[in-house]
Amino acid sequence: MSSLIVHGGTPLRGEIHPSANKNAVLPILCATLLTDAPLRLHGVPDITDVRKILEIFRTLGSDVKLDPVTRTLDLHHHATTFDASRHRLPEEMRSSIMLVPPLLARFGVARLEDNVKGCTLGVREIDPHVEVFRRFGGEVERAEGSLLVRGARLTPTDHWLDYASVTTTENFVLCAAAASGASTLTNAASEPHVQEFCRFMTLIGVRIEGLGTSRLTVHGGQPFKGGEFRFAEDFHEITTFLALGAITGGDVVVRNTTPEDFPLIDRTFAKFGVKIVHENGWSRALRDGPLKVQTPFTSNVLTKVEAAPWPYVPVDLLPIFIALGVRAQGNAMFWNKVYDGALGWSTELGKFGAHVFQSDPHRLITFGGGPLTPAVVESPYIIRVAIALFMVAASISGRSEIRYAAPIRRAHPHFVENLRALGADVEWTAED
Repeated sequence: MSSLIVHGGTPLRGEIHPSANKNAVLPILCATLLTDAPLRLHGVPDITDVRKILEIFRTLGSDVKLDPVTRTLDLHHHATTFDASRHRLPEEMRSSIMLVPPLLARFGVARLEDNVKGCTLGVREIDPHVEVFRRFGGEVERAEGSLLVRGARLTPTDHWLDYASVTTTENFVLCAAAASGASTLTNAASEPHVQEFCRFMTLIGVRIEGLGTSRLTVHGGQPFKGGEFRFAEDFHEITTFLALGAITGGDVVVRNTTPEDFPLIDRTFAKFGVKIVHENGWSRALRDGPLKVQTPFTSNVLTKVEAAPWPYVPVDLLPIFIALGVRAQGNAMFWNKVYDGALGWSTELGKFGAHVFQSDPHRLITFGGGPLTPAVVESPYIIRVAIALFMVAASISGRSEIRYAAPIRRAHPHFVENLRALGADVEWTAED
Protein backbone atom coordinates (compact mmCIF):
# COMPACT_ATOMS: atom_id res chain seq x y z
CA MET A 1 0.00 0.00 0.00
CA SER A 2 1.41 3.38 -1.03
CA SER A 3 0.28 6.38 0.99
CA LEU A 4 0.78 10.11 0.68
CA ILE A 5 1.57 11.85 3.95
CA VAL A 6 0.99 15.60 3.90
CA HIS A 7 1.33 18.30 6.51
CA GLY A 8 -1.12 20.77 5.03
CA GLY A 9 -1.93 24.42 5.41
CA THR A 10 0.97 25.80 3.37
CA PRO A 11 0.15 27.98 0.34
CA LEU A 12 1.87 26.43 -2.69
CA ARG A 13 3.94 28.76 -4.88
CA GLY A 14 6.20 28.34 -7.87
CA GLU A 15 6.38 27.12 -11.47
CA ILE A 16 5.42 23.76 -12.91
CA HIS A 17 6.33 22.22 -16.26
CA PRO A 18 3.62 19.58 -16.78
CA SER A 19 4.30 16.18 -18.27
CA ALA A 20 2.58 14.74 -21.32
CA ASN A 21 -0.94 13.35 -21.16
CA LYS A 22 -0.89 9.61 -20.51
CA ASN A 23 -4.16 9.35 -22.48
CA ALA A 24 -2.27 10.61 -25.54
CA VAL A 25 1.03 8.85 -24.84
CA LEU A 26 -0.37 5.34 -24.39
CA PRO A 27 -2.43 5.14 -27.62
CA ILE A 28 0.43 6.72 -29.55
CA LEU A 29 2.83 4.13 -28.17
CA CYS A 30 0.39 1.43 -29.28
CA ALA A 31 0.17 3.04 -32.73
CA THR A 32 3.95 2.92 -33.17
CA LEU A 33 3.61 -0.84 -33.70
CA LEU A 34 1.98 -0.13 -37.07
CA THR A 35 5.27 0.95 -38.62
CA ASP A 36 8.61 -0.77 -38.94
CA ALA A 37 10.33 2.58 -39.60
CA PRO A 38 12.32 4.28 -36.80
CA LEU A 39 10.51 6.76 -34.57
CA ARG A 40 11.64 9.33 -32.02
CA LEU A 41 9.20 10.60 -29.38
CA HIS A 42 10.04 13.59 -27.18
CA GLY A 43 8.67 14.15 -23.69
CA VAL A 44 7.66 10.58 -22.83
CA PRO A 45 6.58 10.65 -19.15
CA ASP A 46 8.05 8.33 -16.54
CA ILE A 47 4.81 6.63 -15.47
CA THR A 48 3.98 3.02 -14.71
CA ASP A 49 1.80 2.37 -17.78
CA VAL A 50 4.54 3.62 -20.11
CA ARG A 51 7.03 1.26 -18.49
CA LYS A 52 4.63 -1.65 -18.99
CA ILE A 53 4.11 -0.96 -22.70
CA LEU A 54 7.83 -0.52 -23.31
CA GLU A 55 8.45 -3.84 -21.56
CA ILE A 56 5.90 -5.44 -23.90
CA PHE A 57 7.81 -4.02 -26.87
CA ARG A 58 11.08 -5.42 -25.54
CA THR A 59 9.44 -8.83 -25.06
CA LEU A 60 8.27 -8.76 -28.67
CA GLY A 61 11.80 -7.97 -29.93
CA SER A 62 11.47 -4.24 -30.67
CA ASP A 63 14.40 -1.86 -30.27
CA VAL A 64 13.63 0.44 -27.32
CA LYS A 65 15.99 3.21 -26.20
CA LEU A 66 14.79 5.74 -23.65
CA ASP A 67 16.95 8.60 -22.38
CA PRO A 68 15.99 8.87 -18.69
CA VAL A 69 17.07 12.53 -18.52
CA THR A 70 15.58 14.06 -21.67
CA ARG A 71 12.70 11.52 -21.81
CA THR A 72 13.39 11.01 -25.51
CA LEU A 73 12.30 7.59 -26.75
CA ASP A 74 13.72 5.90 -29.85
CA LEU A 75 11.59 3.02 -31.12
CA HIS A 76 12.19 0.66 -34.00
CA HIS A 77 9.78 -2.24 -34.51
CA HIS A 78 11.60 -3.74 -37.51
CA ALA A 79 12.42 -7.01 -35.69
CA THR A 80 9.16 -7.33 -33.75
CA THR A 81 7.43 -10.72 -33.59
CA PHE A 82 4.20 -11.91 -31.99
CA ASP A 83 3.25 -15.45 -31.01
CA ALA A 84 -0.35 -15.77 -29.81
CA SER A 85 0.47 -19.02 -28.02
CA ARG A 86 2.80 -17.30 -25.55
CA HIS A 87 2.49 -13.50 -25.88
CA ARG A 88 -0.38 -11.89 -24.00
CA LEU A 89 -1.21 -8.27 -23.30
CA PRO A 90 -1.54 -7.27 -19.62
CA GLU A 91 -4.99 -7.00 -18.07
CA GLU A 92 -4.07 -4.40 -15.47
CA MET A 93 -3.76 -1.69 -18.13
CA ARG A 94 -6.90 -0.86 -20.12
CA SER A 95 -4.91 0.79 -22.89
CA SER A 96 -3.44 -2.60 -23.84
CA ILE A 97 -6.61 -3.17 -25.89
CA MET A 98 -5.24 -0.59 -28.36
CA LEU A 99 -2.36 -2.92 -29.17
CA VAL A 100 -4.85 -5.25 -30.89
CA PRO A 101 -5.22 -3.35 -34.23
CA PRO A 102 -1.46 -2.95 -34.83
CA LEU A 103 -0.90 -6.62 -34.02
CA LEU A 104 -3.71 -7.59 -36.39
CA ALA A 105 -2.24 -5.36 -39.10
CA ARG A 106 1.24 -6.87 -38.78
CA PHE A 107 0.67 -10.44 -37.61
CA GLY A 108 -3.00 -11.19 -38.26
CA VAL A 109 -3.63 -12.14 -34.63
CA ALA A 110 -3.70 -10.63 -31.13
CA ARG A 111 -4.35 -12.07 -27.70
CA LEU A 112 -5.25 -10.16 -24.57
CA GLU A 113 -6.52 -10.97 -21.12
CA ASP A 114 -10.28 -11.37 -20.85
CA ASN A 115 -10.73 -8.64 -18.23
CA VAL A 116 -8.70 -5.58 -19.22
CA LYS A 117 -8.95 -3.06 -16.41
CA GLY A 118 -8.21 0.56 -15.57
CA CYS A 119 -9.46 2.92 -12.88
CA THR A 120 -12.44 1.65 -10.85
CA LEU A 121 -14.96 4.06 -12.38
CA GLY A 122 -17.83 1.60 -12.76
CA VAL A 123 -18.87 -0.74 -15.55
CA ARG A 124 -16.51 -0.39 -18.52
CA GLU A 125 -17.35 -3.07 -21.06
CA ILE A 126 -15.13 -3.99 -23.97
CA ASP A 127 -18.09 -4.72 -26.26
CA PRO A 128 -17.64 -1.46 -28.25
CA HIS A 129 -14.06 -2.53 -29.06
CA VAL A 130 -15.15 -6.03 -30.04
CA GLU A 131 -17.77 -4.50 -32.32
CA VAL A 132 -15.14 -2.30 -34.00
CA PHE A 133 -12.80 -5.27 -34.58
CA ARG A 134 -15.65 -7.23 -36.14
CA ARG A 135 -16.76 -4.29 -38.32
CA PHE A 136 -13.30 -4.34 -39.92
CA GLY A 137 -13.49 -8.09 -40.50
CA GLY A 138 -11.77 -9.30 -37.36
CA GLU A 139 -12.84 -12.55 -35.71
CA VAL A 140 -13.12 -12.39 -31.92
CA GLU A 141 -13.35 -15.52 -29.79
CA ARG A 142 -12.92 -16.40 -26.15
CA ALA A 143 -9.97 -18.57 -25.26
CA GLU A 144 -9.10 -19.80 -21.77
CA GLY A 145 -8.79 -16.64 -19.66
CA SER A 146 -8.27 -14.41 -22.69
CA LEU A 147 -9.68 -13.03 -25.92
CA LEU A 148 -8.25 -14.09 -29.26
CA VAL A 149 -8.65 -11.70 -32.20
CA ARG A 150 -7.81 -12.76 -35.76
CA GLY A 151 -7.86 -10.72 -38.95
CA ALA A 152 -5.58 -11.53 -41.85
CA ARG A 153 -6.84 -8.55 -43.83
CA LEU A 154 -8.80 -5.61 -42.40
CA THR A 155 -11.43 -4.08 -44.70
CA PRO A 156 -12.73 -0.46 -44.51
CA THR A 157 -16.09 0.25 -42.91
CA ASP A 158 -18.38 3.00 -41.62
CA HIS A 159 -19.50 2.92 -38.00
CA TRP A 160 -21.65 4.94 -35.57
CA LEU A 161 -20.67 4.65 -31.91
CA ASP A 162 -23.27 4.27 -29.16
CA TYR A 163 -21.38 6.92 -27.21
CA ALA A 164 -18.27 9.02 -27.77
CA SER A 165 -15.70 6.65 -26.26
CA VAL A 166 -12.08 7.80 -26.40
CA THR A 167 -10.39 4.40 -26.61
CA THR A 168 -13.00 3.02 -29.00
CA THR A 169 -12.46 6.02 -31.29
CA GLU A 170 -8.71 5.42 -31.20
CA ASN A 171 -9.14 1.72 -31.89
CA PHE A 172 -11.34 2.58 -34.88
CA VAL A 173 -8.67 4.92 -36.25
CA LEU A 174 -5.97 2.27 -35.74
CA CYS A 175 -8.02 -0.36 -37.58
CA ALA A 176 -8.97 2.09 -40.33
CA ALA A 177 -5.32 3.05 -40.86
CA ALA A 178 -4.52 -0.58 -41.66
CA ALA A 179 -7.55 -1.08 -43.94
CA SER A 180 -7.15 -0.15 -47.62
CA GLY A 181 -9.72 2.56 -48.36
CA ALA A 182 -11.80 5.15 -46.50
CA SER A 183 -13.56 4.45 -43.21
CA THR A 184 -15.85 6.89 -41.41
CA LEU A 185 -16.69 7.05 -37.71
CA THR A 186 -19.69 9.02 -36.44
CA ASN A 187 -20.02 10.07 -32.77
CA ALA A 188 -16.25 10.00 -32.45
CA ALA A 189 -14.59 11.32 -29.30
CA SER A 190 -12.80 14.64 -29.80
CA GLU A 191 -10.82 15.24 -26.57
CA PRO A 192 -7.47 17.04 -26.87
CA HIS A 193 -5.63 13.74 -26.37
CA VAL A 194 -7.64 12.15 -29.20
CA GLN A 195 -6.64 15.06 -31.44
CA GLU A 196 -3.01 14.63 -30.42
CA PHE A 197 -3.23 10.92 -31.24
CA CYS A 198 -4.67 11.75 -34.68
CA ARG A 199 -1.83 14.20 -35.31
CA PHE A 200 0.64 11.40 -34.65
CA MET A 201 -1.25 9.13 -37.04
CA THR A 202 -0.93 11.85 -39.66
CA LEU A 203 2.82 11.96 -39.02
CA ILE A 204 3.21 8.26 -39.84
CA GLY A 205 1.27 8.63 -43.10
CA VAL A 206 -2.44 8.31 -42.32
CA ARG A 207 -4.79 10.92 -43.81
CA ILE A 208 -7.59 11.89 -41.42
CA GLU A 209 -10.45 14.28 -42.13
CA GLY A 210 -12.53 15.90 -39.39
CA LEU A 211 -9.87 16.11 -36.70
CA GLY A 212 -11.38 17.62 -33.55
CA THR A 213 -14.97 16.87 -34.60
CA SER A 214 -17.41 14.03 -33.92
CA ARG A 215 -17.07 12.65 -37.44
CA LEU A 216 -13.74 11.23 -38.63
CA THR A 217 -12.87 9.86 -42.04
CA VAL A 218 -9.67 7.82 -42.16
CA HIS A 219 -7.94 6.96 -45.43
CA GLY A 220 -5.99 3.78 -44.76
CA GLY A 221 -3.83 1.29 -46.54
CA GLN A 222 -0.85 3.54 -47.28
CA PRO A 223 2.69 2.60 -46.20
CA PHE A 224 3.46 3.73 -42.67
CA LYS A 225 6.39 6.08 -42.10
CA GLY A 226 8.68 7.04 -39.24
CA GLY A 227 9.55 10.47 -37.89
CA GLU A 228 9.76 12.63 -34.77
CA PHE A 229 6.92 13.69 -32.48
CA ARG A 230 6.78 15.91 -29.41
CA PHE A 231 4.03 15.50 -26.83
CA ALA A 232 2.04 18.50 -25.60
CA GLU A 233 1.45 19.29 -21.93
CA ASP A 234 -1.32 17.36 -20.22
CA PHE A 235 -4.36 19.60 -19.72
CA HIS A 236 -5.33 17.40 -16.75
CA GLU A 237 -2.03 18.11 -15.02
CA ILE A 238 -2.22 21.81 -15.86
CA THR A 239 -5.67 21.98 -14.27
CA THR A 240 -4.53 19.95 -11.26
CA PHE A 241 -1.69 22.27 -10.34
CA LEU A 242 -3.76 25.39 -10.96
CA ALA A 243 -6.35 23.94 -8.57
CA LEU A 244 -3.66 23.12 -6.00
CA GLY A 245 -2.53 26.72 -6.06
CA ALA A 246 -6.11 27.94 -5.67
CA ILE A 247 -7.19 25.58 -2.89
CA THR A 248 -4.11 26.34 -0.76
CA GLY A 249 -4.30 30.09 -1.33
CA GLY A 250 -0.97 30.12 -3.12
CA ASP A 251 0.29 31.16 -6.55
CA VAL A 252 1.21 28.34 -8.92
CA VAL A 253 2.21 29.17 -12.50
CA VAL A 254 1.90 26.31 -14.99
CA ARG A 255 3.38 25.98 -18.47
CA ASN A 256 0.49 25.79 -20.96
CA THR A 257 0.93 26.12 -24.72
CA THR A 258 -2.69 25.11 -25.52
CA PRO A 259 -4.90 27.72 -23.78
CA GLU A 260 -7.43 27.26 -26.59
CA ASP A 261 -8.49 24.04 -24.80
CA PHE A 262 -9.35 25.89 -21.58
CA PRO A 263 -12.34 28.27 -21.98
CA LEU A 264 -14.84 25.91 -20.31
CA ILE A 265 -12.32 24.78 -17.69
CA ASP A 266 -11.63 28.46 -16.92
CA ARG A 267 -15.36 29.16 -16.53
CA THR A 268 -15.66 26.18 -14.19
CA PHE A 269 -12.89 27.57 -11.97
CA ALA A 270 -14.78 30.87 -11.98
CA LYS A 271 -17.79 29.15 -10.40
CA PHE A 272 -15.68 28.88 -7.22
CA GLY A 273 -14.26 32.40 -7.31
CA VAL A 274 -11.02 31.50 -9.11
CA LYS A 275 -9.86 33.45 -12.15
CA ILE A 276 -7.51 31.72 -14.61
CA VAL A 277 -5.12 33.93 -16.56
CA HIS A 278 -3.22 32.72 -19.64
CA GLU A 279 -0.25 34.78 -20.75
CA ASN A 280 2.91 34.09 -22.79
CA GLY A 281 2.56 30.33 -22.64
CA TRP A 282 1.84 30.19 -18.90
CA SER A 283 -1.34 29.89 -16.83
CA ARG A 284 -2.06 30.86 -13.23
CA ALA A 285 -5.03 30.79 -10.84
CA LEU A 286 -5.92 34.04 -9.07
CA ARG A 287 -8.05 34.20 -5.93
CA ASP A 288 -9.41 37.39 -4.40
CA GLY A 289 -10.33 36.29 -0.90
CA PRO A 290 -11.72 32.89 0.13
CA LEU A 291 -13.11 30.35 -2.30
CA LYS A 292 -16.80 31.02 -2.80
CA VAL A 293 -19.43 29.33 -4.96
CA GLN A 294 -20.87 31.93 -7.30
CA THR A 295 -24.66 32.30 -7.25
CA PRO A 296 -26.27 31.61 -10.64
CA PHE A 297 -28.41 34.27 -12.29
CA THR A 298 -31.30 31.86 -11.73
CA SER A 299 -30.72 32.03 -8.00
CA ASN A 300 -33.11 29.26 -6.97
CA VAL A 301 -30.99 26.54 -8.62
CA LEU A 302 -27.66 25.10 -7.54
CA THR A 303 -24.42 26.02 -9.26
CA LYS A 304 -23.61 22.96 -11.38
CA VAL A 305 -20.53 21.32 -12.85
CA GLU A 306 -21.63 18.84 -15.52
CA ALA A 307 -18.94 16.45 -16.75
CA ALA A 308 -19.32 14.41 -19.93
CA PRO A 309 -17.35 13.66 -23.14
CA TRP A 310 -15.54 16.64 -24.70
CA PRO A 311 -16.39 19.45 -25.23
CA TYR A 312 -18.06 19.18 -21.80
CA VAL A 313 -15.96 19.55 -18.65
CA PRO A 314 -13.75 16.41 -18.74
CA VAL A 315 -15.01 13.67 -16.43
CA ASP A 316 -11.47 12.99 -15.24
CA LEU A 317 -11.31 16.51 -13.82
CA LEU A 318 -14.57 16.35 -11.87
CA PRO A 319 -12.88 15.23 -8.60
CA ILE A 320 -10.57 18.25 -8.80
CA PHE A 321 -13.55 20.59 -8.83
CA ILE A 322 -15.32 18.60 -6.11
CA ALA A 323 -12.30 19.31 -3.89
CA LEU A 324 -12.72 23.03 -4.61
CA GLY A 325 -16.43 22.72 -3.85
CA VAL A 326 -15.69 21.18 -0.46
CA ARG A 327 -13.51 24.16 0.49
CA ALA A 328 -15.61 26.91 -1.10
CA GLN A 329 -18.31 28.76 0.78
CA GLY A 330 -21.70 27.77 -0.62
CA ASN A 331 -23.32 24.77 -2.25
CA ALA A 332 -22.69 23.16 -5.63
CA MET A 333 -23.84 20.10 -7.55
CA PHE A 334 -21.47 17.85 -9.52
CA TRP A 335 -22.82 15.61 -12.24
CA ASN A 336 -20.85 12.72 -13.72
CA LYS A 337 -22.73 11.84 -16.90
CA VAL A 338 -20.43 8.97 -17.90
CA TYR A 339 -19.44 6.60 -15.10
CA ASP A 340 -21.76 4.99 -12.57
CA GLY A 341 -19.12 4.18 -9.94
CA ALA A 342 -17.01 7.31 -9.83
CA LEU A 343 -18.53 9.19 -6.87
CA GLY A 344 -18.58 6.58 -4.12
CA TRP A 345 -15.48 8.09 -2.55
CA SER A 346 -17.54 10.98 -1.19
CA THR A 347 -17.68 9.19 2.19
CA GLU A 348 -13.92 9.73 2.51
CA LEU A 349 -14.46 13.48 2.30
CA GLY A 350 -16.65 13.16 5.38
CA LYS A 351 -13.60 12.03 7.36
CA PHE A 352 -12.22 15.56 6.94
CA GLY A 353 -15.53 16.87 8.26
CA ALA A 354 -16.83 17.85 4.83
CA HIS A 355 -20.59 17.95 4.27
CA VAL A 356 -21.18 16.04 1.05
CA PHE A 357 -24.33 14.31 -0.15
CA GLN A 358 -24.40 11.77 -3.00
CA SER A 359 -27.93 12.00 -4.35
CA ASP A 360 -27.55 9.11 -6.84
CA PRO A 361 -24.70 7.24 -8.62
CA HIS A 362 -24.13 10.21 -10.94
CA ARG A 363 -24.71 13.32 -8.82
CA LEU A 364 -23.14 14.76 -5.70
CA ILE A 365 -23.73 17.98 -3.75
CA THR A 366 -21.14 19.79 -1.65
CA PHE A 367 -22.16 22.05 1.21
CA GLY A 368 -18.81 23.78 1.47
CA GLY A 369 -16.97 26.30 3.54
CA GLY A 370 -17.26 24.58 6.94
CA PRO A 371 -14.34 23.84 9.26
CA LEU A 372 -12.27 20.80 8.28
CA THR A 373 -9.72 18.75 10.22
CA PRO A 374 -6.85 16.49 9.10
CA ALA A 375 -7.73 12.85 8.51
CA VAL A 376 -6.60 9.46 7.30
CA VAL A 377 -8.55 8.62 4.14
CA GLU A 378 -8.53 5.82 1.57
CA SER A 379 -8.62 6.43 -2.16
CA PRO A 380 -10.32 4.10 -4.64
CA TYR A 381 -8.26 3.09 -7.66
CA ILE A 382 -9.01 6.35 -9.49
CA ILE A 383 -6.11 8.66 -10.32
CA ARG A 384 -7.65 12.06 -9.72
CA VAL A 385 -9.72 11.00 -6.76
CA ALA A 386 -6.44 10.32 -4.97
CA ILE A 387 -5.31 13.79 -6.06
CA ALA A 388 -8.60 15.41 -4.97
CA LEU A 389 -8.28 13.88 -1.50
CA PHE A 390 -4.71 15.18 -1.39
CA MET A 391 -5.92 18.65 -2.43
CA VAL A 392 -8.33 18.80 0.49
CA ALA A 393 -5.65 17.54 2.88
CA ALA A 394 -3.11 20.07 1.58
CA SER A 395 -5.54 22.90 2.36
CA ILE A 396 -5.94 21.86 6.03
CA SER A 397 -3.33 22.60 8.71
CA GLY A 398 -2.01 19.38 10.22
CA ARG A 399 -1.03 15.84 9.21
CA SER A 400 -3.24 13.85 6.83
CA GLU A 401 -2.71 10.55 5.08
CA ILE A 402 -4.12 9.45 1.72
CA ARG A 403 -3.90 5.68 1.58
CA TYR A 404 -3.81 3.67 -1.66
CA ALA A 405 -2.63 6.74 -3.57
CA ALA A 406 -0.42 4.76 -5.97
CA PRO A 407 -2.74 5.36 -8.99
CA ILE A 408 -1.30 8.90 -9.12
CA ARG A 409 1.91 7.38 -10.48
CA ARG A 410 -0.02 6.12 -13.51
CA ALA A 411 -0.47 9.67 -14.81
CA HIS A 412 1.78 12.13 -12.96
CA PRO A 413 5.54 11.51 -12.93
CA HIS A 414 7.48 13.16 -10.10
CA PHE A 415 4.24 14.30 -8.47
CA VAL A 416 5.71 14.56 -4.97
CA GLU A 417 8.90 16.18 -6.25
CA ASN A 418 6.84 18.85 -8.01
CA LEU A 419 4.79 19.44 -4.88
CA ARG A 420 7.90 19.84 -2.75
CA ALA A 421 9.27 22.35 -5.24
CA LEU A 422 6.10 24.37 -4.59
CA GLY A 423 6.67 24.23 -0.83
CA ALA A 424 4.49 21.27 0.14
CA ASP A 425 5.48 19.05 3.06
CA VAL A 426 4.62 15.70 1.51
CA GLU A 427 6.13 12.25 1.12
CA TRP A 428 5.37 8.76 -0.12
CA THR A 429 5.28 5.85 2.30
CA ALA A 430 5.01 2.18 1.39
CA GLU A 431 3.58 -0.44 3.70
CA ASP A 432 2.94 -4.15 3.31
